[in-house]
Amino acid sequence: MTETVIRTPWHLWLVGVIAVLFNAIGVFDFVMSMTRGAAYMAGAGMTPEQIAHYQHLPAWMTIDWAVGVFGALTGSVLIVLRHRLAWPALAVSLAAFLVSVAYTYLLSDGGRIMGPQMAVMSAVIAGLLAVFTAYAWWMTRRGVLR
Repeated sequence: MTETVIRTPWHLWLVGVIAVLFNAIGVFDFVMSMTRGAAYMAGAGMTPEQIAHYQHLPAWMTIDWAVGVFGALTGSVLIVLRHRLAWPALAVSLAAFLVSVAYTYLLSDGGRIMGPQMAVMSAVIAGLLAVFTAYAWWMTRRGVLR
């Protein structure tokens, strides 16, 4: 019985490293928001109304936020490690992010409070998460992620 050796394409390292760096920013933002609170958010340029919005999120939204950022970082690291669980981790992260967008723009007044810049940032984040998820799925289908 012979086993086919599947070579790691160069782009796996490029996408993986970019994904890790991008998603590490999300984890950093979450951790700083949870530990430094209003001081961190004010330092990031948020208005008092925006800070109040984040500080009064329901507990389930904080959990959703954590699942999103830690799932994205985990999935990104799993891409670099060539592990097949990368795409499910990223898919869960993308779903969690979409739940947070639905809460912000449909279930709360967050869209008005955060302003149009946040809408653009949310679209960029969703797009990148979708690309990372699709890439991990594609690499799994090709047998690169095992």
